[in-house]
Amino acid sequence: MTQPIITWQEDKKTQEAIWQSAADNRPPKKIQVIADTLKADAAYKLVCEGTALLWRGDFQNAKHMAQAISRRIDNRYLKPKARHKRNKEQKTGAPISSKDQFHLYRKSQIERARTLGMLLVELTGDYQLPYNRAPDITAACEHAYGKSENNGTRLVSLREVLGLIGAYEWHKKGVEIPQLGASITPSYGVYSPVRGEYLELINTAPIENVDVAFDIGTGTGVIAAILAKRGVKKIIATELASRALVCAKHNIQKLGYTEQVKIVGADLFPPTDAGLADLIVCNPPWLPAKANSAIEQAVYDPDSQMLKGFLAGVKSYLAVNGEAWLILSDFAEHLELRSAEELQQWITEAGLSVVEKLDIEPKHGKASDTSDPLHKARSKEVTSLYRLTVV
Repeated sequence: MTQPIITWQEDKKTQEAIWQSAADNRPPKKIQVIADTLKADAAYKLVCEGTALLWRGDFQNAKHMAQAISRRIDNRYLKPKARHKRNKEQKTGAPISSKDQFHLYRKSQIERARTLGMLLVELTGDYQLPYNRAPDITAACEHAYGKSENNGTRLVSLREVLGLIGAYEWHKKGVEIPQLGASITPSYGVYSPVRGEYLELINTAPIENVDVAFDIGTGTGVIAAILAKRGVKKIIATELASRALVCAKHNIQKLGYTEQVKIVGADLFPPTDAGLADLIVCNPPWLPAKANSAIEQAVYDPDSQMLKGFLAGVKSYLAVNGEAWLILSDFAEHLELRSAEELQQWITEAGLSVVEKLDIEPKHGKASDTSDPLHKARSKEVTSLYRLTVV
């Protein structure tokens, strides 16, 4: 796919470069060159007005500028909302709803991503940052973008650069999975299994007479790997995202489960020639809201499309006496985005019934972080594995 070319004025000349965006964000229409001398307030005003800022100063100072802009986003979106919350409570006598709090939180997240995405840096054709005190990000870029074709200068958001640096560090370090006694290697743009409680449910749920299993939306391949370790002879793991397909294949090979696990590209269920499964497992995105990046698609599922699609289709792919495992948090229920009654209705309409519901409380840091805007809902969250059978 041809990458867009963007132009800007610098030193009284028209300059051009390739627009680089792993998230396929549109290139900015207006670019202004800035240096360390520009004040954060002025920079924030420009990006809010739609002007992208091409950095020409020290790289570490660019990071400081990004932090300063981020703080101004918080001042604009969080502090005024806190006042709005107090005013609303005073007028109505009722606290702001969890649903409203969530939408305010998402609005600030989206605005942060959009605004910080307007601070740009230059990237040479061989993936170098031509700045003082800039790190060597060649390997991180190759991990995220592929081998460089050295076809010219690129402009990329500083936010994306910092993201791919962080992702590459996770890729090198890996994520320890106690249930496997090994580590999973996450990749850029693929959600990392840092929340381990749902994996414990998969590792301990009763599993008998399962020769063939499907893992729907495998991501890093971690669920398929746990099923293989538990002795399932054949596992077909599906995935739609190309980055996740590569990531899952890498992990399954690294863990030594290629004889048991087959990774296939598919939207939800594998092709019909795969036959039926004794067990079908799915851990869909937990929150019915719009995703604003590829990696957010592991968390946000507009109108619960994947959840509904899995439930509606699973009956056609289950063998006689087969079982489906749905792994889902009730976080959406505490945020008033979906009710328990709605979920039960979708299960019933799909011709399924709940044999057992296994629960576990979250252990991640946000569950106990009282400064989190969504702490009230997070503190009540429970993750469940629903064992489903055909009625």
